[in-house]
Amino acid sequence: MSNDERADLLDRFRRGDPTALAELYDRFAGRLYRVAFRMLGDHGLAKDAVQEVFLGVLKVRYRLGTLEDLSAYLFCCLRRAVGRLQVIRQRNKNLAHGSFQDAETGAPETQGGETIWSKWVLQALQQLPPEQQEVVLLKIEGELTFAEIAMALGISPNTAASRYRYALQKLRHYLSAQKE
Repeated sequence: MSNDERADLLDRFRRGDPTALAELYDRFAGRLYRVAFRMLGDHGLAKDAVQEVFLGVLKVRYRLGTLEDLSAYLFCCLRRAVGRLQVIRQRNKNLAHGSFQDAETGAPETQGGETIWSKWVLQALQQLPPEQQEVVLLKIEGELTFAEIAMALGISPNTAASRYRYALQKLRHYLSAQKE
């Protein structure tokens, strides 16, 4: 989506065009959901997080102005929504099932062109520090650039790239150890 198209979409959304929200949802909901699911490990909570993002955007649509990068803004909102849901989940022990869902449960990993994560990759992701997990998920599932990740996380693009590089090194090490 070009900058002009984003500006037009945001302008229509601010004016209350009902198709603009649908376009935003169609464009971003799948990626937002995949990242939320990987972070929360629960389909229902991931859907709740995505819904919270779009409800939040609806509330502030008049204040959106011109966003430098709409996708980074949405993923920043998602990060906050996931954080709130994680706090709720921690309070309610019967919902606590870990950070990532096991690939053997057969869920949406193999549907709709989504990334297929093996059991070993999911286990390796769990071994990463949270800030590296976030960057990997935003890069792979969110399909964000390092500049967009930097905007979403409030870090520099170089820091985002470094965290990704370090995460990949750790994943390679962990996965090679699994083969032995």
